[in-house]
Amino acid sequence: MPSTPPVAAVCASAPLTRTPMNRLRFFLLPLLALTLTACSTTQAQIQTSYDYDPTVALTAETQAALTPEQVLMRLKDGNDRFLNGTAVERDFLGQVRQTAGGQYPMAAILGCIDSRVPHEIVFDKGVGDVFSARVAGNFVNTDILGSLEFATAVAGSKVIVVLGHTECGAVKGACDNVELGNLTATLANIAPAVYAVDDIEGPRTSSNGDFVQAVAHENVEITVQNMVDRSPIIRRLVESGDLIVIGAMHDVSTGEVTFFEDDMITSETIDS
Repeated sequence: MPSTPPVAAVCASAPLTRTPMNRLRFFLLPLLALTLTACSTTQAQIQTSYDYDPTVALTAETQAALTPEQVLMRLKDGNDRFLNGTAVERDFLGQVRQTAGGQYPMAAILGCIDSRVPHEIVFDKGVGDVFSARVAGNFVNTDILGSLEFATAVAGSKVIVVLGHTECGAVKGACDNVELGNLTATLANIAPAVYAVDDIEGPRTSSNGDFVQAVAHENVEITVQNMVDRSPIIRRLVESGDLIVIGAMHDVSTGEVTFFEDDMITSETIDS
């Protein structure tokens, strides 16, 4: 009678048979590793595709080394990342610690109080990157001008952006001559833009979308010019080439920011 081989010997000589789960794991693990590598590579490309690291808070030295043209490009880069869904990952608490001893923002943005236009988000900026001044209708008065003089002449920002936006409630209110408490005086600051627009057909009210948007655009242009006309400090910074003042429009339906580069005020265009 033939002898029965030991169980251990049978197991050792038997071919390895994978269960369905083992097979699935065998194929998924390399795929997962490849996916993680691709994701990390994409993030690395996002953070190193410029000549700077957008995740690092500005210092006095890095701010001083920037030109207004470079700052404007950084704002454009940031909006492109926002639109493409490739905003950089930031350690915001780390940036809080980095900026605790001082702030060196690259730009100052004057915008509306509209909740759909968060400046740092639409330009993909971090803690300490930009000053943000906000008032319904993004106009300038003495208080706003003083704040922007601090941002530029004292704190060193290289660009002022006047950021209007589509579907602006303040502009619509000005078009309709709304009167409501203190808002009445606020909307009066937008009235010059309402009066200046005279080439749009149809009613001159908020019911006419083309008229509203034309007024919003005109209001940005008027505000840009008012800055250099009403602030000798801002004018001198522009004349010396240390500052650009530019208008822009944020589309609340897409998130895209369009800069009015043909009308921006620089040392070359300020007296033209």
